[in-house]
Amino acid sequence: MWTHGYTDTYKESMKAVILAAGYGTRLQRDLQNDPTGRFKSLIGIPKPLLPVGHSALISRWIAALENTACIDGIFVVTNDLYYQIFEQWAKQFTVVKIINDGTRCNEERLGAVACLQLAIDHFQIEDHILVIGGDTLFKEDFSLSNFMDSFLHLQSKCEESNLVLSCLCKDKETTKYGILEVDEDLRVCAMKEKPSPDETTSRRACPCFYLFSKNSVPLVKMFLEEKENAPIEVKDAPGNFLSWLISRKPVYIHQISGRFDVGNLSSYIECDSYFHGKLKDVNNYLK
Repeated sequence: MWTHGYTDTYKESMKAVILAAGYGTRLQRDLQNDPTGRFKSLIGIPKPLLPVGHSALISRWIAALENTACIDGIFVVTNDLYYQIFEQWAKQFTVVKIINDGTRCNEERLGAVACLQLAIDHFQIEDHILVIGGDTLFKEDFSLSNFMDSFLHLQSKCEESNLVLSCLCKDKETTKYGILEVDEDLRVCAMKEKPSPDETTSRRACPCFYLFSKNSVPLVKMFLEEKENAPIEVKDAPGNFLSWLISRKPVYIHQISGRFDVGNLSSYIECDSYFHGKLKDVNNYLK
């Protein structure tokens, strides 16, 4: 891990885009079918706004991003169904802006990559972009400032460089994630989407947390134009764009110990319990 303090002297601006336009269909189904009734109050709440410990999941990201001098704009992409809820939530933050993708149900969804391009177009983003999955948090060893330092160190050597997070997964978990294969310099050579354990020796899972250089930002549109007639699944998984980008721009990994991915009720309960009892340094979490 590089920790050279580049963020202290960095002058260019960055933008953060939080992808929050999903419908959380698995979690909502679990909540409605939960026989205990303990989580009935969470029905209809979008995953990024779920209470995790004593704060909404996405609010933990805003606290960390506001503490980062590099970030001068935070944009949240949501859908028409949840737009008003997010607008109400965002009133407590001066730097957060919400954009509506115009869809009302999962069948209408644009896909995560198209939502990213929607933000790029709407806010005319030409800076480096930090892309964050709105339903994801990380274990306590993650530090946004260290991640930024790693990116800026790479930028000092090559302005084409991009940086993504990676954490190790178990053999049986490779079929759940995009798996990165890297060289000795931690540059990504390939990404395999949900491979079986015998299809790759790598166990480096890649959560939706990417820092794309401003030189890579125009390639999002290029990817979407190339995949215009592809099934929605191709444009929905942000890892598909990352996999496409790897052969065109240098992409490196920043390693962490693990993450929380709130996909269903059991994963939400695990995440919530961690923040209620195991989180050691609340004030500096993610920062």
